Amino acid sequence: MFPLHREREQPIFSTRAHVFQIDPASKRNWIPASKHAVTISFFYDANRHAYRIISVGGTKAIINSIITHNMTFTKTSQKFGQWADSRANTVYGLGFATEQQLHQFADRFKEAKEAARMAREKSQDKMELSNAALSIAAPQDLSDELQSPPVMCVNGPEDKLFRSQSADITLSSEKERIKKMLSEGSICEINLEAEFFTLQDNNAKLVAALHEANTNVEQWKKQLSAYQEETDRLRDQVAELEAHGGPGPSDLLKDELTQSLEELENLLKAKDEEIHILQNKKSDFHELEQEREEAIHRLQELEMHNIELERRVQNGEQNLASVLEDRDRAENEVQRVIQILDVKIFDLNDLRQSLVKLISK
Repeated sequence: MFPLHREREQPIFSTRAHVFQIDPASKRNWIPASKHAVTISFFYDANRHAYRIISVGGTKAIINSIITHNMTFTKTSQKFGQWADSRANTVYGLGFATEQQLHQFADRFKEAKEAARMAREKSQDKMELSNAALSIAAPQDLSDELQSPPVMCVNGPEDKLFRSQSADITLSSEKERIKKMLSEGSICEINLEAEFFTLQDNNAKLVAALHEANTNVEQWKKQLSAYQEETDRLRDQVAELEAHGGPGPSDLLKDELTQSLEELENLLKAKDEEIHILQNKKSDFHELEQEREEAIHRLQELEMHNIELERRVQNGEQNLASVLEDRDRAENEVQRVIQILDVKIFDLNDLRQSLVKLISK
């Protein structure tokens, strides 16, 4: 299927980046989809009037995402961006080499999203017009068929031939109109399906976040209701003891109950304060999640930078080792030349002494 799409689509923009996908288990961590930077291209499908982001690593399609009007590309750092694809049930992340490449990709994504929105609105308008035309034309055709009397053959075979040709032309135009309506309906169905999956995914995320934020609040509310019941029970006991007014041990019990009541009231106040604190933290939940994601992205960038530095260090160590080897080789050559010179000097000294002896004789 993928090569067929590539044959009928035209590339309009290409760039290179590191590709990541969200971990389907935790929905928090990024999993590298490519070992190195790969080519990422925008393609335009003229038949379906749709834009697609495609990236291929070897023989495998790393990214195959159709851009819809409800998608959003988010810049989470200076060189990293992400978008969610509900049809693929994943979130794609791209790490660029420069900030300029990130801005170019974001601008192209925004243009494709706007074009998808306009195409969707246009298809909806066409569907409404075609439905209205069908609703008007159907009763009219039926009434014409019921009211019009049968046509009598006046000119014989020539009149029959003319009417059969006109019927064939009408039938072919009707088939073309039905094909066009079906193609427009398929595009609208695809857009509605993409919108449904996106809304379903967003709804699941919101429900999970709300459940996580409200868990502690519900626990504290249960404890608070239990403490209130205990307080009411103790108050009833205190009122009953005051009504009897008995001396001796009842006074001691009254003091103990009063002290316990005060402790419970203080505990209730503390729990109320903790509930207010949890509710305030709930409002900052999304901000904390965004900050955590940004920190993860920065950590990934630092790890990539660290890998690059380690590669440079290894190259430097290799260069240093080769330089030291060349220096040892040069020192050995110098020592060999020095030894040869020493031998030559010794021979010259012997020759000089022999010449001096000859001269003296």
